[in-house]
This record gives sequence, structure tokens and C-alpha cells, in this order.
Amino acid sequence: MAKKKKEESGGGGAPGWMATFSDLMNLLLCFFVLLFSMSSVDAAKFEAVVASLQSSFSILPAGGSSVGDAGMISSGISQLQMMDVYYNPQANSTDSESETDAEGEEGNLEEEAAFQEAMEELEQRELSESEKMADEIEQLSQQYGIQDQVEVSFNAQYVQLTLNGAILFDSGSSDIKAEAIPLIDKIGLILQNYKDNVIEIEGHTDNVPIHSARFESNDVLSMYRALSVADYIRSITDIPSGHIKSSGRGEYVPVADNSTPEGRARNRRVEIKIYNSYNSENIMEGEE
Repeated sequence: MAKKKKEESGGGGAPGWMATFSDLMNLLLCFFVLLFSMSSVDAAKFEAVVASLQSSFSILPAGGSSVGDAGMISSGISQLQMMDVYYNPQANSTDSESETDAEGEEGNLEEEAAFQEAMEELEQRELSESEKMADEIEQLSQQYGIQDQVEVSFNAQYVQLTLNGAILFDSGSSDIKAEAIPLIDKIGLILQNYKDNVIEIEGHTDNVPIHSARFESNDVLSMYRALSVADYIRSITDIPSGHIKSSGRGEYVPVADNSTPEGRARNRRVEIKIYNSYNSENIMEGEE
């Protein structure tokens, strides 16, 4: 008869799976304790951080709420009480800066006004001096009996004496006519009173073309005519040679219509410009 297998008798205590389960529970407990410890925040420090962020950016994560005395926060954006600080560039400057800018702008306007006033006063002085010179020259012209041969005009820069070219030169010539010498002598006496001023002599022609062995154009002819008058005045006065200038303007500055004989006669002329003291000084300084 076969023997009955002897049943193994188990040891005492809880089953083996209970140990594994308890270990798992311990691990879960440690895990949740760790999560809880990580989620714990110092309330005072939290409010300080929130206030700092709000004052700097006024932006917090969505779902925020009112923190202390700060503005209401909703959907992550603070209800700013001074939106113009962000959207109006002028609001970024302080009151003192604004006042400084306003004072600076006012100062610039005052300087511009003062400069403009000074320039107007200077121009008036120049004009007054030129007018006085013109009156003196007209009186001298009458004294020398050449008032009908000399046209006197003035502006804020100079007094101008205009001489008819037909009186001074033959057609196509730059040599002063003998009968014009007395007129130039008297002009020299007038200019002698302004030897400290800059004197400019300009030659002008009409628009009738000229081409000769000596003068290839009206430009050259006008230049030589002005030079002839300038050289003669240098020879009869003690005006410093450097104060007398000459130039040819050709046909380019007409004072009358070149389509008529009368107009062309007026355009054939010599102009003597006597600069007032203000502009004479500027011219001489510019040439240094």
C-alpha cells in the first residue's frame, strides 16, 4: 500500500505578499511626504515675491488674485492704474526732465529771436550807412557838375555809381575816350573819400556778339573795360590798390531790353560799387 505523502507544514506569521505590499505603501507614503514638503511655501516670502513681480511687470500666472494693496489681477494681467506709462512715451520722463526740456526749448526760441533781432538791427545799420554815403555822393556829383552823367543808387551792401558805356568807350574798344577822362577824374575825387572801403568796378555789355583780334567775346570786352577804369582810378588816387577790384559781367546782367537800341545802350555800362564799412570789412576778412 502506497504511503500517503506527508503534508508540508507552513511556518507561522503573515503571508509573504504582505511584506511586498507594506514596502510599496511605505514608498508611496515617502513619495507623498516628499511632494507635500516640496509644495510647502512660506506665506510671507510668497507675498513678497508676488509684490515684487507685480511692481516690476504687473503680470502673474493666470488665476491670480488680489495681493495685499496691489491692483486686482485677473487672467494673468494686472489692472494697471497708469496705462499711459506704458503707452505714452512722454509719460516716461519725470516732471523735472519735462521742465528742463521746456526751459531748453524756451531758451532756444529766445536765442533765435535775439539773433533775428540782431540781424535786423545790423541790416538797418548797413542800410543807414549806405543811404548816408549815397546822399554824400549825390551832393558831390552836383558839386562837380556830373549829376546828369552818373546814376546813384544804394542797398544795404553798397552805393552804386552807373556810367553809360557809350560815354566812356568807342564801340568794340576798351580804351577810355579822351572826352571821358574829365568825368573819370571827378569820379576819382569822389572815391577818394572812401579809400578805406572796398570798391568794385564791373563792366557790362549788350547781347550783340563781338569777335575781334583782341576780344573774342563780350565777356572779355567787359572785363577789359572794367580793368581800364580801375587802372586809371588807381593812377589818379591814393586808394590802396588792393581795395579796388574789377570784373567783367558780359551780357548776363542786363538792366533793359536788348531788343531795342535804347535798351542795348543802357546795358552797355560800367558800374562802380562802393561797399559800406560793414561789408568792406567782411570782404577783406574773407580774402585773408
